[in-house]
Amino acid sequence: MFGCNKKNIMLRPNQVQDFVNAATKCDFDVDIYYNRYVVDAKSILGVFGLDLTKTLTVEYRGYNSEFENFLQTLAIAS
Repeated sequence: MFGCNKKNIMLRPNQVQDFVNAATKCDFDVDIYYNRYVVDAKSILGVFGLDLTKTLTVEYRGYNSEFENFLQTLAIAS
């Protein structure tokens, strides 16, 4: 069983579709949140509902190398 992974990212509006597509390919739950507002990262409307000017946190339990590599392109120093 994988532990809980958390990554802090910055997401621009033009990256949301690619982010949701990458999350959708994962066979585990992926959440994205800011403060206490949590949404399913596989929901494009949910992700667009977040404040994309803020640092967002992605939380998931599982491993998908393609998703990990994509998150690296969005990661910020934490």
